[in-house]
Order: sequence, then structure tokens, then C-alpha cells
Amino acid sequence: MRNFIRLSDFTRDDVLRIFQIADDILQGNYKRYLEEKTIVMFFPASSIRTRVTFEKGIHLLGGQSILFAPETLDKKEDIKDVTGYLNNWADGLIVRHKDISLLEKIADNAQVPVINGMTDKNHPCEMLADMYALSKIRRDLTTDQFLFVGAAGNIGYAWKEASELMGFSLIQCCPQGYEMEGLQTCNHLYDAIADKDIICTDSFGSNNLENFRHFKVTLEHMKRARKDAVLNPCPPFYRGEEVSNDVIDSPYFAGYHFKKCLMEIQQAIIIFCMQEETRGV
Repeated sequence: MRNFIRLSDFTRDDVLRIFQIADDILQGNYKRYLEEKTIVMFFPASSIRTRVTFEKGIHLLGGQSILFAPETLDKKEDIKDVTGYLNNWADGLIVRHKDISLLEKIADNAQVPVINGMTDKNHPCEMLADMYALSKIRRDLTTDQFLFVGAAGNIGYAWKEASELMGFSLIQCCPQGYEMEGLQTCNHLYDAIADKDIICTDSFGSNNLENFRHFKVTLEHMKRARKDAVLNPCPPFYRGEEVSNDVIDSPYFAGYHFKKCLMEIQQAIIIFCMQEETRGV
């Protein structure tokens, strides 16, 4: 059986296979793949993009989704027993929960694929969708120079996982004290952004705004990047904090259409994991 918890559990060939499935979905294939199947989801009320695209994607594949709040898993009952019962009825589990170790415990006891909808440590579906979107507009994303502007956190670590998996160059830009271990860092945005191809950001957090006041990506900053550079802020982004109004309204911004493929990639992840389950992987 195949789970989708960390990108580091996969190979480049796995990623390319998921991309191919997404291409096939866009061509109209797999329409009833989840017919008579039920996917149990754990998502907070605040989730918008990931939840909407998973729910709609499951529906379009002919499946049924059942939604619970992630707090449902935070109770006295042993997660092994919760999972044991769900094995009777669920054909897949999609979990957004801050604690990745909880997802790992669920995966250890599940007889169906478990997919990570986001944790405090990573966000693999988001990263895979971004790489898929980039693959459609870049000649070869693995040769691009990536810059991540933000603190050590789930988005930064997810990009680090992606860079290690796919082999592209990634540098972090942040104030001292916010670095990710094992990643080259730069403490000056003006210098860091020069000649970069893909600029990714994460929100700074209300407690860190003062420390990050010199790390807001603006249109003037983007002009120091390469001519065809792409700005890819992780949503939700906040105008006037990690990005300026003028840069979001500029051609550098990847745009809302860039995230459209999130649904097809998440559908492809489900199909990939279930295909691997059928093969007994």
C-alpha cells in the first residue's frame, strides 16, 4: 500500500507518474475511478483551497467524501483503534493535522492510503501542485534557481523536501535566527533575489512582522530577478506583509490560475496511491 506523507518517501519517477496521471485527468480520463468508494477527510473549517479541491476532485471522480474536523482525532481513544474501525468503511484517508507523527501512526495502522493534507512540518500536496504548474510554464524546473523567503516552517521545509527530491537549487532568505538546517541562507533580500528564477514566499506570522520588515518582496525586488522570473507566494498571502500590492498586481505573480491544477494533482495523488495499493506496493 502507498501513503503520501512526505515527498522524501518518493522518487522523481513517482512524481513524473503523478504528473502523467494529472495530464490524463485533464484529457478526460479516470472519470469514474472512485465510483462506490468513500474517502474520509479531516480538515479544519478554515481550510479553503485544499479542502475545496479535494472534495470537488473526489466528487468528479465519482466518489463520496465524509468530512470531520481534525480535532476529532484528538481524543482519549487510541488512534490505532480509530483507524481500525475506519478500515472497515474508508477507501482512503486525507488528514490535515498539525502533528505529522499522528499521520504516521494512522498510516501504520491503516489498510487504505493515507494522504497528508498539511502538517506543521510540511505540505506535500501543495508542493507537488506547484511543481506541476511550474512544469507547464518552465522549460525545465529542475534547472531553475529557487529562492524561498520566509522562516523555517512547514512551507519552507516542504520546498526543501521538493528540492532534494527533484534536484533543483534552493536558497532561503530570512533574518538571522529563522534559518532551516541544511540549507544555504542569505540575510539580505536585495542580494538573494538577484538572478533567481522562482521566488516563493510564506506568511511571516503576526509575531514576526517586525523582524521580517526588510523581507517584503516588492516589484523593485522582482526586477532584480531573471527576466522571466515567477513569483509564487504560498496562499494565504498578505498584501503589504510578505508581498507588496504592486508585485501581486504585476506579471511576475503566478496568479490564481496557477493554482487551478491543485485539484487535478490531488486527484492524481489519490489515484497513484490506490494504483500502488492494487499492485501491493
